[in-house]
Amino acid sequence: MAYDFDLYVIGAGSGGVRSARFAAGFGAKVAVAESRYLGGTCVNVGCVPKKLLVYGAHFAEDFEQSAGFGWSLGEADFDWATLIANKDREINRLNGIYRNLLLNSGVTLHEGHARLIDPHQVEVNGQRYTARHILIATGGWPQIPDIPGREHAISSNEAFLLKELPKRILVVGGGYIAVEFAGIFHGLGTDTKLLYRGELFLRGFDGAVRKHLQEELTKRGLDLQFNADIERIEKQADGSLKVTLKDGRELATDCVFYATGRRPMLDNLGLENTGVKLDKRGFIEVDEQYQSAEPSILAIGDVIGRVQLTPVALAEGMAVARRLFKPEQYRPVDYNMIPTAVFSLPNIGTVGLTEEQAREAGHKVQIFESRFRPMKLTLTECQERTLMKLVVDAETDKVLGCHMVGPDAGEIVQGLAIALKAGATKRDFDETIGVHPTAAEEFVTMRTPVAG
Repeated sequence: MAYDFDLYVIGAGSGGVRSARFAAGFGAKVAVAESRYLGGTCVNVGCVPKKLLVYGAHFAEDFEQSAGFGWSLGEADFDWATLIANKDREINRLNGIYRNLLLNSGVTLHEGHARLIDPHQVEVNGQRYTARHILIATGGWPQIPDIPGREHAISSNEAFLLKELPKRILVVGGGYIAVEFAGIFHGLGTDTKLLYRGELFLRGFDGAVRKHLQEELTKRGLDLQFNADIERIEKQADGSLKVTLKDGRELATDCVFYATGRRPMLDNLGLENTGVKLDKRGFIEVDEQYQSAEPSILAIGDVIGRVQLTPVALAEGMAVARRLFKPEQYRPVDYNMIPTAVFSLPNIGTVGLTEEQAREAGHKVQIFESRFRPMKLTLTECQERTLMKLVVDAETDKVLGCHMVGPDAGEIVQGLAIALKAGATKRDFDETIGVHPTAAEEFVTMRTPVAG
């Protein structure tokens, strides 16, 4: 039969837009439906505005450290409303760029909620459209546990829209979003407590990285409370919140911010009208080519629950477009050696295996570590230390993992990720001449293993 479109994409986030643009570039007739904002979570309520807030929070340190370099500043004054207004202006600019990217590539944009009617048909704004292939790229949504008083808590979505900077905040969670926002609010002057129900945050990251960050955040005065979980939240007459923990303690705060996980955004999508199946966690089940149990329906990005990172969704979107419409250029997404950063203060950058993962996989490992006070801080009172770590296979000399906690960790590890992807050995690192004086040169000057 003749279809209205070759590809219909539901969701104009990073992955959906990338797939739509390239499919159109390959000659396909493509439409995208979006009910909220162009650019998805990352551009609107995720990595982009978060990074802008991280930059804002970092200035407090810069002002403090400038005295060691001879600068004399008046008392600094921070205005949250100015930061948020400027952030909003930048996000609006990016929304426009995403719109132009789609329209200029020949993609039809439907602004409204798309619902599946059957395996080849969607309905948007009362109109029905048929498509040979339908791609679900609706992403994830933050979730707040069902506890008494949950309506008084906010998620990362609302954090970017706060009218005023809270004087006191409880950030709940142990993942990278919780750690990043705790650093943001603390850096901007809010009395911040980070509550996590486990022993130590950032589960899945290298143990040395987790411990080092704990020490650095504690040095900065951030109140870390592990083995702590909320029982209920009660609003007080003065507008403040009384938070009762499961151990019986009570905490007073002005804002409770939950960052305890995200769910796939499948609300009112009409999946029941298709053969699409969900896994036990509620994500869409797909094969290695992102095809669901319904042959005409594919899914990528956060909605499939694999690696929930924007660049991964971009790669998946590109893979789908190529496989469907330019198969001679198709290559599967390689999920090995994916670099990532946590924009905590200080930053984390990591690629490859953690020490724990390497040992669990049966590798005989050598561990190289360096901890030092960065050169920039030698003229200041700041005692922050940087951590750099390499996990090496003792038998093949191959570098299995690279981890860093310190300024610009993400920028540094991005370059090293290419080396690890190419199979670099420790000898390759040793024979590389460093750029001096930089922190990054430490990665090529570590000679003595600290553990094996």
